[in-house]
Amino acid sequence: MSRIFFVVFAAALMVGVVFLSRNVFNGDTARVSSVGKIDIGGPFNLIDQNGKAVTDQDFKGKYMLIYFGYTFCPDVCPTTLSTMGDALNMLTPEQMAKVVPIFITIDPERDTPELLASYVHNFHEKMLGLTGPLAEIKKVAKAYKVYFGKANEDDPDGNYTMDHGSTTYFMGPDGTYAAHFSHGISSQIMAKKMAEFL
Repeated sequence: MSRIFFVVFAAALMVGVVFLSRNVFNGDTARVSSVGKIDIGGPFNLIDQNGKAVTDQDFKGKYMLIYFGYTFCPDVCPTTLSTMGDALNMLTPEQMAKVVPIFITIDPERDTPELLASYVHNFHEKMLGLTGPLAEIKKVAKAYKVYFGKANEDDPDGNYTMDHGSTTYFMGPDGTYAAHFSHGISSQIMAKKMAEFL
């Protein structure tokens, strides 16, 4: 009796492990599903790389692919922005037309509109670079649950780096959260996940 129970229990446990590995721990999973609304995102009032004031309302009806970083970032930011650009190029022209890629600086002290203009176009011709007053950047970052701060602000030459989150957000046409992508995800997976919404 106990042997039969053990065999049944072991089989049930194995089925459970297989289910979890396919549905929870799948490395390709970039979207986070939840019951109810996920409270990420919100209104913003920033300045684009052309010096034009923009708000979240300017993107109503479009999907926003948003990443927070800074132009002096040595590795994570350019890697992620390259992934974003490559993923966009994997979409059909019709799908790409529905998406606005946005880079929001967390270093407005150095990232002027002019610097952003020369930086973002290295990654995709559609990419927008947004900056603004530090208070507004902090407000937007808080809405997106993004941490940032100077790592070595006492550097006498001002060559500080920034600690910051590395999540890319995919926001729906109504400005609400649709999905997110962790750093290191491939452009193929990012494109595939975006296409599911487009």
